[in-house]
Amino acid sequence: MKKSITLEQIDALLPQTQCGLCTYPGCMPYATALLENRAEINLCPPGGVDGLLAIANLLHRDPTPFIADMQQKAKPSLTAVIREDECIGCTKCIQACPVDAILGGPKLMHTVITSECTGCELCVEPCPVDCIDILPLPIKFENDTEKKHRADYLRKRYRARENRLLQKNERDGVTELISDDKSFINDKKHYIEAAILRSKIRKNKSI
Repeated sequence: MKKSITLEQIDALLPQTQCGLCTYPGCMPYATALLENRAEINLCPPGGVDGLLAIANLLHRDPTPFIADMQQKAKPSLTAVIREDECIGCTKCIQACPVDAILGGPKLMHTVITSECTGCELCVEPCPVDCIDILPLPIKFENDTEKKHRADYLRKRYRARENRLLQKNERDGVTELISDDKSFINDKKHYIEAAILRSKIRKNKSI
């Protein structure tokens, strides 16, 4: 009897950057779309070709038509770096970070915890003074086991943040912002799509 594929198995193959480049508001929503056969297998640039092949193997899909495209758009491991002397302490990057990897307070200098940053780039667009750079992650992962451990850690941080926000919303009586609510997910997806579009426009202008 053929064993069914679980959502957790698919999510375990994703890098947990929570970047939205797949057009879904996080790795789990993309995993859900894959499980329900609503999404292509080549939508995760941070996963690269290795991620594409792993997903294809699990879902019994042919990766061949997508390999060349993924080779072109694959993203290396990245991290955000704040130019601290230019930071005005607006906290907008902190609010955008999906894993609470930025430390700081209102009108105080912010800094990124490199080991906990997913390199999602979602903090770049909200910054009003453009003081955030996205650089290659200086931490090297020697094998698949180390990559898996990092993804597991980032997943835990993401879920911890989601739970913290959920508890805060419940205390504040803002029940409509529960992350499982479809309207919230759609709003988050639209925000990510708009941020990606603005980033592309800005890059094109600089060329």
